[in-house]
Amino acid sequence: MLVTSERKKEIFAQFGKSAKDTGSTEGQIALFTERINHITEHLRKAKKDYSAELSLIKMVGKRRALLNYLSKTDLEKYRALIKELGIRK
Repeated sequence: MLVTSERKKEIFAQFGKSAKDTGSTEGQIALFTERINHITEHLRKAKKDYSAELSLIKMVGKRRALLNYLSKTDLEKYRALIKELGIRK
């Protein structure tokens, strides 16, 4: 399993409003970032894993859509989040 339930709770507690607030945009972006980092490390070892590469591309697109939404609704939260997660724009 990619991200354990304990790690998900930590992510949502840190970036969301609470550990049970799984619907917040910031929490979802942080979770996608965690999964993207994990798959990226996997692909460095297994270069021919094309299904993982496809899922990585899909996740990056979903995270980008959430980031676009956040930048339109609350620019200050957007800037703070990309700085904290180390996402380049």
